[in-house]
Amino acid sequence: MIERDDYLKKLLDFKDKDLIKIVTGIRRCGKSTLFDIYIKYLKEHSIQDKQIIKINLESQDYNFEDYKELYNYIKERIDNSRKNYVFIDEVQRIEGFQKAIDSLYINKNIDLYITGSNAYLLSGDLATLISGRYVEIKMLPLSFKEYMSAFEVNVDKQEKLLNYLKYGSLPLTVELFKTDPDLIETYIDGVFSTVIYKDVMQRNNINNKMLLESIIKYIFNNIGSQISTKKISDTLTSMNRATSNHTVENYITALIDAFLIYKVDRFDIKGKNVLSSGYKYYVVDMGFRTHMLGKKAGQDMGHILENIVYLELLRRGYRVYTGKIDNLEIDFVAENKNGLEYYQVSLTTRDEKTLERELKPLQMTDDFYPRYLLTMDRDLEADYNGIRKINVIDWLLDTKDKIGLNIENYKG
Repeated sequence: MIERDDYLKKLLDFKDKDLIKIVTGIRRCGKSTLFDIYIKYLKEHSIQDKQIIKINLESQDYNFEDYKELYNYIKERIDNSRKNYVFIDEVQRIEGFQKAIDSLYINKNIDLYITGSNAYLLSGDLATLISGRYVEIKMLPLSFKEYMSAFEVNVDKQEKLLNYLKYGSLPLTVELFKTDPDLIETYIDGVFSTVIYKDVMQRNNINNKMLLESIIKYIFNNIGSQISTKKISDTLTSMNRATSNHTVENYITALIDAFLIYKVDRFDIKGKNVLSSGYKYYVVDMGFRTHMLGKKAGQDMGHILENIVYLELLRRGYRVYTGKIDNLEIDFVAENKNGLEYYQVSLTTRDEKTLERELKPLQMTDDFYPRYLLTMDRDLEADYNGIRKINVIDWLLDTKDKIGLNIENYKG
C-alpha cells in the first residue's frame, strides 16, 4: 500500500472537529484506500473496531433501497457511549443521500467521512444542507514522489518519470507496472469507461457517446493550448460531426464535474485580474490520455510535462492560473496565502534562443514574487537574475514547499 501522507495529515488535522470530511476525486485515485490508511491509524491509537463503521456503496455487500435504510443501518451500529467514526464511500449512489448525511451529522458522537467521484456531490441540496459544516479534501492520483515510493531507492528517476508520463499514476496502475504491465491498458480502459458511463453520461443524461469521445480526444490532444467551445464546435462540424457551442459547453462541464479534466483561467499579470477568455485544459491522469490518443499521446512532451507541473501545484495547495503579460505567456501563476509564484515549463532550454524565449516573460514581471524555470535538463541548478532554473524531477521530488507530515506528532 502506497502511503498518502499529505492526505492523511489533512484527515488528522480535522479529526473530531465538528465538520463533515468530504474526499472528492476521480474514480480509483485512492479515496477508499485513504480511508483504510486512516482507519489503520485510528486502530493503532486506541480506537476499537466497534467504533468504526465503513460502507462502500459500490460493493454488492450493501444494497440500500433509500437513504432511510442507510441511516438506520448506521444508527443500529453506533456505540452511544463513545465516539464513532463513520466512513461512506460513493455516497451519491443513494437517492436522497443528503438527508442521511445531515441526520448523521447532528449526532455529536459521530465523526463523519464521505467520498464522491463527481462534483455533483457538493451541489444542490447537500451544499444547502451542510453549508459551512464541511471541509472538502480534493484528492488526485499519485504525485511523482508517491509514485517513486513504490520502487527501490536507486532506480533510474528519469526512466520512471517517462513511465509516469505514459501510464499515469492511478495507484493500481503502479502495482500492475511492477507485476504485470500487460494488464495496464485493460485496467485503464475499465476505469475510463466507468468514469465516462457512470459519472459523465449517466449523471448528465448524455446519449451521444461518439460526440463525447470526440470532444475528449480534442481536449486531450490540445492540453496546455488555449481552446474555446466555439473552436471545438467548428472543428467537429468540419469533420461532419455537427454540434453547437452550447452542447460542447455542457459536455465539458460534465467532464470537469467528473474530475477528468481541469479548466484553468487566464490571469493578467500586469492588471492582476482574472480574464474571461483564453482558457486551457489539463487532464487528471496521463494514462487516460495515452489510452485515448494511442501513439499520438507522446508527440507533445512539452505540454505533457506542463500538465504534470499543473497537477503538482494543485497538490501543493495553490490556486493555479495561466499567465498573460503583454503579448507573452507564463505557463502558470500559482497563488497561495503568501502571494504569487511564476512557473515556466520547457522540455529543454539548452538552445540559447529557447532559453531566451522562456526567460523573457518571467523577466517582464515587475514584482518580487519567486520565478521558476522547470526543465528536463540535468544541468546544475542555475539562477538568471532571480529566475531559478530547476530540473523538474528534482522539483517534483522536493518537499520544501509541501506541508510536511510527521506521524509521530499525532501519537497519543
